[in-house]
Amino acid sequence: MPSSNRLASEPVYIVDGARTPFLKSRNRPGPFAASDLATDAGRALLLRMPFAPTDLDEVILGCAAPSPDEVNIGRVSALRMGCGNRVPGWTVMRNCASGMQAIDSGIAQILSGRSELMLTGGTDALSRAPLLFDDAMVQWLSRWYAAKSAGAKAALLTELRPSYFAPVIGLMKGLTDPIVGLLMGQTAENVAYRFGITRAQMDAYAAESHRRLLAAQKAGVFAREIVPLYDQAGKLYAADDGVREDSTPQNLAKLKPFFDRKYGNVTAGNSSQVTDGAAWVVLASARAVDRWKLTPRGRIVDTQWAGLDPAQMGLGPTYATTPILVRQGLGLADIDAWELNEAFAAQVLGCLAAWQDDAFCRDELGLPHALGTLDLAKLNVDGGAISLGHPVGASGARIVLHVLNVLERTGGKRGMATICIGGGLGGAMLVERV
Repeated sequence: MPSSNRLASEPVYIVDGARTPFLKSRNRPGPFAASDLATDAGRALLLRMPFAPTDLDEVILGCAAPSPDEVNIGRVSALRMGCGNRVPGWTVMRNCASGMQAIDSGIAQILSGRSELMLTGGTDALSRAPLLFDDAMVQWLSRWYAAKSAGAKAALLTELRPSYFAPVIGLMKGLTDPIVGLLMGQTAENVAYRFGITRAQMDAYAAESHRRLLAAQKAGVFAREIVPLYDQAGKLYAADDGVREDSTPQNLAKLKPFFDRKYGNVTAGNSSQVTDGAAWVVLASARAVDRWKLTPRGRIVDTQWAGLDPAQMGLGPTYATTPILVRQGLGLADIDAWELNEAFAAQVLGCLAAWQDDAFCRDELGLPHALGTLDLAKLNVDGGAISLGHPVGASGARIVLHVLNVLERTGGKRGMATICIGGGLGGAMLVERV
């Protein structure tokens, strides 16, 4: 983002937001498609508004893994929410930050003068990621369908091998970086090794994420944020369902490493969960606020995107957040609430360690010395993706919405939402409570 921050003179407001419960994948397709999730959360949010869905200027939705029948899922969801034929709906994809990218794209549209009232967010139903055939099976099927005679098909049957039927897991391919050839969890192992983060530290952080989410659920802090869902059988889904009371450091220590089975420390228990979910926020210009007599809840102060080594992608939040802090003349302690997406415990702890490291801050971030220590009491206070899940397309929007909710609850002024992004990227947004 340029050093002359246009958002300072032309404010973009967050009017309100909502999300679905984040539902953990159970190794089978979940009850809701990605557009179902987006539609249900969006309808409930728009019902709160004094304007009609058809009054929106645009709908922008982030999604990392839309199904083949929901290719432009932003348009599909806009039509299903009742926005009408004339409201454009479109889709963005920036891996883990797709939902944040949708918000940033909405900001750009408002600042350009093209739009004034936007619905922006993200969705993914990762439980429905496809199982694929490998190239050998695809080639065999191509020849099978091209065969004209019974004899030709009989000959092809002799070439068919049992190995052709082994499924290729689409989600695993999506979570593998094509440039460095590493699964996202393997990049987390790199970060852990770089900063000497131990298995015990990872498990302790993961257990605390579950403890905080359980406490938040019991305190009812998600009452306004989460829209309950009903499936076709009438079953109610009212809360994030991946949290576990038995996720203690002692129990987590029993799990075997998943990404580096011989030397690693990253496990399923100290990683984010494969999850389905959607999240939205309504954005408005100052003119739209006046026209519709809206009461904004927050203002987006600054945004930043950054690139880094894909093999160290978990450090993305340090690269994206630091320029915002420098531009705004702020330190880590000046932020009242932080949402740093918990892709992996190793990755979150790696970011905290990097900010305390003189050499990293000097060589990688261009600072004269270490940035300092982030107060853990301000970080992911209601848990994060380790305990509530990481529906890739939705998480970037969720953390923007939730950091604003935390500010309102605690009386804080400034909140930072930041996320690491597969492919070696980082994203951050600074918001202020209005």
